[in-house]
Amino acid sequence: MPKIEVNTERCKGCERCNDACPQQIIGMSDQLNNKGYKYAVVFDRPRCIGCRICAIICPDVAIEVYVEGTQYELFQY
Repeated sequence: MPKIEVNTERCKGCERCNDACPQQIIGMSDQLNNKGYKYAVVFDRPRCIGCRICAIICPDVAIEVYVEGTQYELFQY
């Protein structure tokens, strides 16, 4: 199962990961980080397909995705 890690102190709450996630499993926390931003959180980890779009689109490099075993590729036709 893919594992998504969000560096909450780097995240500025731009919500690009939320908009880009094909599974719609990333949202924003109700809490604030030390800089005063709401940060991204993963709400439904088992539905993650490991596509890494969230990590690729993050302008602050706050998201890392770890995949062991099978990695699923997302193709848009």
